[in-house]
Amino acid sequence: MTDAAKRPYPFWLGGVAASIAASITHPLDLTKVRLQTAGDKGMVQSLRRTVASAGVRGLFDGLTGTLLRQMTYSMMRFAIYDEVKKRVHTGPGPPPAWKMALAGSVAGGVAGTLGNPAELMMVRMQADKAKPPEKRYNYRNAVQGLVRMTREEGISSWARGIVPNSTRAVLMNMSQLASYDWFKAELLHHRLLDDGPALHFLASLGAGTVATTVCSPADVLKSRIMNAHGPGSSSTLGVIRSSLANEGPMFMFKGWVPAWTRLQPTTILIFLILEQLKSGVDRYRAAGGNLL
Repeated sequence: MTDAAKRPYPFWLGGVAASIAASITHPLDLTKVRLQTAGDKGMVQSLRRTVASAGVRGLFDGLTGTLLRQMTYSMMRFAIYDEVKKRVHTGPGPPPAWKMALAGSVAGGVAGTLGNPAELMMVRMQADKAKPPEKRYNYRNAVQGLVRMTREEGISSWARGIVPNSTRAVLMNMSQLASYDWFKAELLHHRLLDDGPALHFLASLGAGTVATTVCSPADVLKSRIMNAHGPGSSSTLGVIRSSLANEGPMFMFKGWVPAWTRLQPTTILIFLILEQLKSGVDRYRAAGGNLL
């Protein structure tokens, strides 16, 4: 491998890959959030309700919030994961699973905390049209929404839901990023596949399933707290008590199927696109380019 190819990849590659993937799968993400926060009984019903009320364009409600989130939270998590992984493992060969999980946890904790305002805006914008008109936020876009939220609710509103969101981010990155690298390393180690799109697809398939199951409880709590109205509605324990009383413990896995359906293609697309972006950077550097 050339010296150019050994250089760290641009820190923003993960954010770009995540933005492209999230734009494609946005309707599924929108449906998952509305299932968790509204009264829809199933994925198909939620999709039909959205199209009936706002047309096909309604399936992309809140897209600016999604893109803001990807270019903050997702960009940070990939960049921090690679940096921490490099620091905790200096020996030959791939790092062991626990080191990858540690790197993913650190990346998720930092990115989830700093990216909380963008996460909050994404959830609010996606869930907005499923509410009664008098309870809608009606943000025009993510930036205007952040300005309005700060003016109307104070700067402290940026931290709303930060505990379940950061917890979910730790779980997501510990499971998704680490399991992708683990599946990839195992497939290569046992020579089941060559390093290429087929291997990346299978590794991301496993990573998406692991991440969906691990993250479901925190994901549901995060969406409900961030989308709640009224005094005391931002309390994590309050939301848990209310949800347990009304729905039972399985509320923590409400929306698992649409979450898996949404996360799986998103995970596959993110890693396929990211690997192709990395290959493109390698080819560019091998051809003598030095801007990346």
